[in-house]
Order: sequence, then C-alpha cells, then structure tokens
Amino acid sequence: MNIKAVSLLIHGGRIIDPSQGLDEIGSLLISNGKISWLGRGEITPPHPEYEVLNAQGLIVCPGFVDLHCHLRQPGFEEKETIATGTQAAARGGFTTICCMANTNPPLDNQAAINYVKSTAATEGVVRVLPIGCISKERKGAELAELDELASAGVIAFSDDGEPALNSRLMRQALDCSRDLDLPITDHCEDTALTEGGVMNEGVTSARLGLRGIPNAAEDIIVARDLALAQLTGGRLHIAHVTTEGSVELIRRAKEKGIRVTAEVTPHHLTLTEDRVIGYDTNAKVNPPLRTGRDVQALIQGLKENVIDIIATDHAPHTEADKRCEFALAPFGISGFETALGSLMSLVHDGQLTLTTLIAKLTYEPSKIIGDKYEKLGTLAIGASADITIFDPGREWVVDTKTFASKGKNTPWAGSVLKGMVMATIARGKLVYKDDSIKVEAKGKY
Repeated sequence: MNIKAVSLLIHGGRIIDPSQGLDEIGSLLISNGKISWLGRGEITPPHPEYEVLNAQGLIVCPGFVDLHCHLRQPGFEEKETIATGTQAAARGGFTTICCMANTNPPLDNQAAINYVKSTAATEGVVRVLPIGCISKERKGAELAELDELASAGVIAFSDDGEPALNSRLMRQALDCSRDLDLPITDHCEDTALTEGGVMNEGVTSARLGLRGIPNAAEDIIVARDLALAQLTGGRLHIAHVTTEGSVELIRRAKEKGIRVTAEVTPHHLTLTEDRVIGYDTNAKVNPPLRTGRDVQALIQGLKENVIDIIATDHAPHTEADKRCEFALAPFGISGFETALGSLMSLVHDGQLTLTTLIAKLTYEPSKIIGDKYEKLGTLAIGASADITIFDPGREWVVDTKTFASKGKNTPWAGSVLKGMVMATIARGKLVYKDDSIKVEAKGKY
C-alpha cells in the first residue's frame, strides 16, 4: 500500500528570495521534497490537502548554504561528527554545508570522499558536500588526484588549516581548476610570518604580551594567489578574508577580470581583536580577529560584492581543548548556531540590508557551487525545498548547553543576540523547529 506524503504549506511569511528578486508577504507549498507552488498574500494553493506552518511575522528564505565548515569526521569525532555537525547546521538555518578536508585521514582520495558522502546520507540531516585536498595528505608537496576527487563529487579543493605555500603546486592546482571548473580554496597565510602568533599583531597584542599575526601574512599570499589565477585562468576562492589589504587586492583583481571569489566569516564581520582581552581562548581563531578598521573594510567589501559570500568556518573543539593557557589553545570557533544571530546585528545597525545578508548566505554561495548537484539557494518552483524560517527581532541568550554541536567554543556564550532561526526545512523535511512553531493537522487552511 502506497502512502501519499502530505504536503506542507508555509503560510503568511515575508518571503525573501534574492535569486528571484522576491520580497513580499505570501505562502509556498512543499510537495515531494520540492517547492511546488508560491502565492502572494492570502492566496492558498489549488491542492487537496496539506499541513500548515504559520509563518506570519517571520522571514521565509532559501536555506542557508555554507561553503566552509569543519565536521571533523573521520578522525576527530570527539570534537564533532557528521551527525552532530549537521544537527547544529540545521539549528543555524543551514541546509547545505561544505566540509573541509583536514580530517584524519584527509579527504585526498575517492574512498575518503565516499565515506563522508555515505555517512552524511545515513546520519546527516542536511546536505553535505565534501571539499577535497589540493595536495596528497595535505602535505603541500605533491598534487592530489584532482580528477579522481572531482569524479567522486567534491565541490572544491582545499588544504584548509594549512596554506598552499608551494607556488609551483598552487599553479598546477589552478591549471586543473580551470579544466575541471572547480575552485581552489586557499587559506592565505605566510607561515614564516605567523609562526608562534596567536592573535592580531598590534597595540593590543603588545599590551597583552601575546605574539601577533600581522596583516601582511595574509596579504602576501592573497597577492600571490591572484597573480597565479591571472596566469592560469583558474578558479580561485579566498577563504576567510580578514584584512583591509586583502579586500583591496581582491577588488583590483576583479576589475582586471581575474576569476576570484572570496568569503568572510560572521566573527570577522562582527568582532575585533579587543574580544581577546581577558585571554578568552574562545576568541582565538586563525586568521585572527582584526581591528575595527579591517572590520569596516570587510563590511564595505561585502556590500560592494568584492567579497561574494559569508561562510561560517565552523571549527568545533572540545572543552578540554580550549580550557588552557591562551597560547596553547587551538584556533577555532563553533559557528553554525550563532551565525544568524550575530550577523543580524549588522542589519539592526543599518550596516547591511536584510536582502544583502540573505543573498550572501544563499544565492551567492550557490553560484560558486553551481548546478552540478541540485539547484540550491532559491525558492524557485521545482527547486529542492531547502528553506530557512527566522524571526529577525527575536532576542535570545547564547547557552552552549543547548548546542547540538559538540563544540561549545564560542565567544558569544552568554551574549544576547537578536535574530533567531525558528525552523529549517531540508529537501522537504522539517529538520529543526523551535518549540513555539506549530504545524497544524492536514486539511485545507
């Protein structure tokens, strides 16, 4: 006996979809995992039966797409697993996440990619797209089998956590990226300048007695990568941009027609190096939190589309990892569950429009991934029903005890954020719902 799946009507929300230039009150219907109908105002669909999620007063937008996160599995399951990471992503409104290759073993071969994909299929609650290594074993010496990784379904290549310092290797990778039409994502850091550094280099680091990481360490590798991208015609993606200098370099590169995209994280957009005062290891991240001037340059770069997207760089660690002397603590912030709340401060302060923020979390990252798998970042009819519903004015206190992520390492612990994810739908399934959200029994609305 076949049981027909019940459709879901998301009713009366403010629908914002930058991919279609849509911003209006309306409703949309989900059937068989796809968006099947969208109507303005109080119109209801010509459909025999459906359940109803009342979204009045809430924002309804495409599911967030994160181009940069760390799920830690395989090898570091004490920090995070694909199961817990995807649950945390769902709580943060993310329906597609792209996981980095710095696992153990690293994602440098087809078997490793297949492991992540199969585990995500059975244990994950949102879509997981793996990123393959640039170099074998992430050692930076020999190019990985990029063709094999592309065939296995990676959406990019990166040795993130380690920069691609070998210029010859980076040139080879960019040559391959041109032929495969997949980006090379680089963690831009001249490690000769950052060795022993634990925070941004400047007056604050000197006052705290902590070794600094200069802006130049990022700018130098960004400049090199852009020169190699121009030489090869390859696709370059700059991870976690943090400096005013990098923004200017990327701006000039785009003006020249170099094939480059760039990302910025929520923490680099909303926090400065002053957050390190007090030696809070949860504010220790690489690249480090920078100055207010750098933050303003990042926001301006985002508004001008010099920086294309926002990505979390979700980097969970155990409590024991971070409970130590600042200099000994690992870098990283657990970012899925605080991303929207922290970023909404930029909207409430008038620094970003709500539409721009949503675009940078949905449609823009989907363009970098492309349509090789499914159409992402849109509420278009026939697209996968990946939907985020949030309350832009809801205040909440960050309580790490409630995190789905194993990583409780966040500088926002105890903070009040304004803007909260209320429900997340991935491939038509309600994978996260706040207790205040009700789904009515099926029947006509």
